[in-house]
Amino acid sequence: MTLEVVLRSIFTAAFVATIIRVSTPLILPALGGLISQQAGVINIALEGIMLSAAFAGVIISAFAPRWLPGLPLWAIPWLGVLGGVLVGMLLAYLIALFHLELGADIILTGLAINILAAGGTVFLMYAITGDKGSTSTLASRAIPSVVVPGVNQIPVLGQLLNAENLTGYNAMTYAALILTILVWVFLYRTPLGAHLRAVGENPEAAASVGIDVKRVRYIALLMSGFCAALGGLNLSMGYLTIFQANMTAGRGFIALAVIYLGSRNPIGVVIAALFFGAANALGAQLGTLRVPSQLIEMIPPVLTIVALVVYNLRQRAQAIANARKFQERAA
Repeated sequence: MTLEVVLRSIFTAAFVATIIRVSTPLILPALGGLISQQAGVINIALEGIMLSAAFAGVIISAFAPRWLPGLPLWAIPWLGVLGGVLVGMLLAYLIALFHLELGADIILTGLAINILAAGGTVFLMYAITGDKGSTSTLASRAIPSVVVPGVNQIPVLGQLLNAENLTGYNAMTYAALILTILVWVFLYRTPLGAHLRAVGENPEAAASVGIDVKRVRYIALLMSGFCAALGGLNLSMGYLTIFQANMTAGRGFIALAVIYLGSRNPIGVVIAALFFGAANALGAQLGTLRVPSQLIEMIPPVLTIVALVVYNLRQRAQAIANARKFQERAA
């Protein structure tokens, strides 16, 4: 494939649909990380939670017909989703328990969860399937796609709303868009959201007016685990239909960068996630050229570093501007 053909394929509705699909497993954990970050408890275990939930969803959906023979076929993948979400929230609860009750450092606790998930999923996968690479021998189920009716005959709009193959996006993609709106409403239009942001800004001041800081942070971490688990399930039961060792491939860490690049705002988070999704989609297109695969694999982490540098420079510029305004008012 020539460079001209690659460039022509980029400026199409199908490429935009690919960006949306690829961005979904970044949007979901980033929204979860945003909630916990706003409460002052940064959850760096997004990677491990995604990985564990992805594994649990595949295993439960594969064995559910044996455990529950009378279960309707349509319910099997959703049972896997439920199991994956519960596993993700359980890990988030463990982080909250160790940090808020036992006083453990939240960064070290998150790292421990990531290491546990990376090794534990491979160990359990080998114990169940005899394979350390993937669960390809299991008949796991896929989360269904949702088709927007009446738009497939419209050339551009059909590909945007129902993906490039006109079979619809995975249900998790729509869940990511709905959660973005719900998270914004929660943070900026509900009393609990206001309490959560107050705890993140100044926990001592929040406690002085009667806000239960520990309770708010428990809720924030559990919500973070819920969103991250959906992101992992999208990879193993929507993006693919199998679990692979280390299939998150650093998306949980990139989601942390997305939070700051998006100015810690749900809408900004989605825009930043789409930016990284575009980089991944572009890398896939460049893979059709004679470009070394190592260079293509470097695109997401390099963009992460650049994004964090840009965010830091923007924060410094804002701080300098605020200091100058303060000096001018004082003078």
